[in-house]
Amino acid sequence: MLRDGASVCTLDATEASEPRVVRHMVGRDIEGLYARPAPTPGATRLAVEGLAVAGEAGALRLQGISFELCAGEVLGVGGLMGSGRTELLMHLYGAFGRRRAGRVTLDGRALPAGDPRAALAAGLALVTEDRRRYGLLLEQSVGFNLSLSSLGALARAGVIARRAEAAQNRHWFDSLRIRAPGLETIVGRLSGGNQQKVVLGRALMTRPRVVMLDEPTRGIDVGAKLEIYALIHQLTAQGCAVLLVSSELAELIGLSDRILMLRDGTIGGRFGRGEATPEALLRAALGSAPLASAG
Repeated sequence: MLRDGASVCTLDATEASEPRVVRHMVGRDIEGLYARPAPTPGATRLAVEGLAVAGEAGALRLQGISFELCAGEVLGVGGLMGSGRTELLMHLYGAFGRRRAGRVTLDGRALPAGDPRAALAAGLALVTEDRRRYGLLLEQSVGFNLSLSSLGALARAGVIARRAEAAQNRHWFDSLRIRAPGLETIVGRLSGGNQQKVVLGRALMTRPRVVMLDEPTRGIDVGAKLEIYALIHQLTAQGCAVLLVSSELAELIGLSDRILMLRDGTIGGRFGRGEATPEALLRAALGSAPLASAG
């Protein structure tokens, strides 16, 4: 087994259990990998009431979506491919669909449809599932990508305050432990896990009150996953609200305080802590179970 370019151990086939392999890969145990104390929910951050959204062809892609997300809470969103998970997050951010019905509020104020700038200004940030297509400018530097969503806040009289930009970039570069020679490194040359950290850093630099994470650990190694899990715990401890989409049921169950399962653009099930099992979530996604009663 290699870690950070050095050999840490040799295991034969009888010793190579998953927990042991992961422990040697990342340098620590994975016991309690997702564990976090049950939150004491704060004020409602994001409220969605009766949301219906049509796609480009005019057909409804989301219908009857209602939920609340509180400060310090992780609300998981699951479902099969095509169930509407990504469409929900993209619409809330203002980047998908036409709102046919419903109301969305952030901290009690109406969030307009179709305006990502307004969403950012209101305190809503999105970490997209496709970082290479939507999340990054791959030919630009780490620093350029980190500050891209915060240029308005860093500008004075229309001119970017370069010292402030550099200081903010350095803060997030160090805080997220982005492994790169420096801020001038071209982001397309980084590993998948470090590219994901850049996308996260860009979102967090906007100081959001609600962070929407769409498959935040897809295509990254186990060490980077652990760091992202720790970041989610840190965000909620600071009062941020997290809306999490994941297709990994263990991850969804382990990180979430409540879970919504989507089915064909509608809510197929709602689950609180202790109610969510892989079997129950799959039944809700497939439409073979009644709705659970929680939240």
